[in-house]
Parts: sequence; structure tokens; C-alpha cells
Amino acid sequence: MRIHTRIGAGRHAIIPRMPRTTATRQDSAAAGDGGVQAIALAFELIEHLAAHPEAVGVTALAKALGMTKSRVHRYLRTLVQLGYVTQADDEKYGVGDRLTRMARRMSETFDLARIAEPLLRELSGTLSHFSVVSGLEAGGMRVLATVSADSVMEIGVKRGALLGFHYSAQGKLALAFGEAQLAERVLGGPLEKFSPRTITDPRALRREIARVKSQGWAVAPEEATLGVNALAAPIFDAGGTLVGTIAVLDSIQHLRPEPSDAQIKQVKRAANAVSAVLGYTPPAAPRGH
Repeated sequence: MRIHTRIGAGRHAIIPRMPRTTATRQDSAAAGDGGVQAIALAFELIEHLAAHPEAVGVTALAKALGMTKSRVHRYLRTLVQLGYVTQADDEKYGVGDRLTRMARRMSETFDLARIAEPLLRELSGTLSHFSVVSGLEAGGMRVLATVSADSVMEIGVKRGALLGFHYSAQGKLALAFGEAQLAERVLGGPLEKFSPRTITDPRALRREIARVKSQGWAVAPEEATLGVNALAAPIFDAGGTLVGTIAVLDSIQHLRPEPSDAQIKQVKRAANAVSAVLGYTPPAAPRGH
């Protein structure tokens, strides 16, 4: 018998590529750039630049996209200001640092499943818990890969599920080690109650975040679902940015609110191993420690 408890709703959004019009867009420009159309055109500019390793001039972009040069220049100026496009000295444009960092982050996130899978298998084999690797997204922690434990009854999450920030061990790590704006956004918003043990008081959650940051790992005993606990550790990229987590899940009977030293050590070791593959070097400990 296998019991699967799904934590969070796995929702995927597929954004279709906007079809290009056969005529130029000068007529619509006269009426101003509508919000949806402006976004679509900005993405077309970015896609065209990303497809060309060499910098591209305004004239070539206007011809390729069926837009006036003045309109292309206006879009490029905004994208340069935002950091998604860079301007060369010869008035040509290419992909900017901000877009490059975003692409690298996405690539690392997709690689997390491949890198972590053998470590997840080892973790499940050693601790006999369900193991999971998750990647950081704007709305929560996305489950990228899972490995089942060899047990009669199993508690786990489904691949693709999105775990919330305030009620999951993985999400708490994002609040502790992610960007400060993320924590403030979550703390300032509604904290939905998923079980009687979910932390819904912002002050209590702030204390929990501080504790997680200090110890370097997180738990969420019965905070998402009664009877279930998770133990998670952070994964960092080469720049020291949090990109994901490795966690184990099990019943509260086998994974206590205060995990054993062995459980903590194994989960942190697996997360550190993935971080090392991504190029992360932890800061040196102060002398005397």
C-alpha cells in the first residue's frame, strides 16, 4: 500500500508565441502600444537578438520585425534601461546581462533534476525517506524530481507540484536565503492556513526564518499536512544565489519535528554536493570556529 500526499498544486502555464502579422505595425503604432501587444513586441525583439550572437542594428531589426525604426529604437531604449538589452558603441544591440543571468538561472534550475537524481537515490536509500529536489520560482518551490523510499507506506509530493513559501521546509529556505524582497513580500501578504500548525503570524514566521538562516536547514512539521514532516537544505549556484533545495519527507513518526543529527547531516551533504557541481564555494569559517 502506498499513500501519496500531494502538497501544493502543480500548475504549469504554457505561453504561446504570438503570431507575427504579415503587414508592418505602423498603423497600430498610431493608436499607441497596447499592454499585451507591447509585451509581445518586446519579446520578439529579445528573441531576435538572442538568436543572433553578433550585435544587430536598428535598421536590420526594423526590417526583420516589420516595425518602423523609431518604434524599434523606443523599445530598445526601454530594454537597455531595464538591463535586458545592451548597446554597443556602433549603435548595435545585443542581449544584456540581466537576460543572460536569467537564462543561466533557468538552465541551472533545469539541470538540478539531472544533477540531484543520483544523490536523491542515495539519500532515500540511506535514510529510507521520500526525497525531492525543488527549484526556486516566483510563486514557490517547484518540485523537479523525486525518488521513492523502499517502504510499504509512502508519503511524498508529485513532480511539478508548487510548494508555498511559508508552510514548506523548502519555502522557508527560500525566505531565509533568497532575496530580501521575497521574504518581505511573503511576510506582508496573507499567510494561508493549511493545517492547525501552519505559521500564519508574520512575527512568528520572521522568527522562524531567522532560525532557519542560523542553522542552515529547515523543517515544517505538520504545517502543510497533519502527520507529515519535511527536512530541507539549500542549494546555491556559483554566485552564492539560492537556486533550489533538497529535502526528505516522511510521517512525523519517522521524521520528527527535531530531526536527528544523522538526518540533518545526510540532507545537508546531498545539497552541498549539488551546490559544488554548480560551482558554489562556501565562505571560509572564521578562525577559531
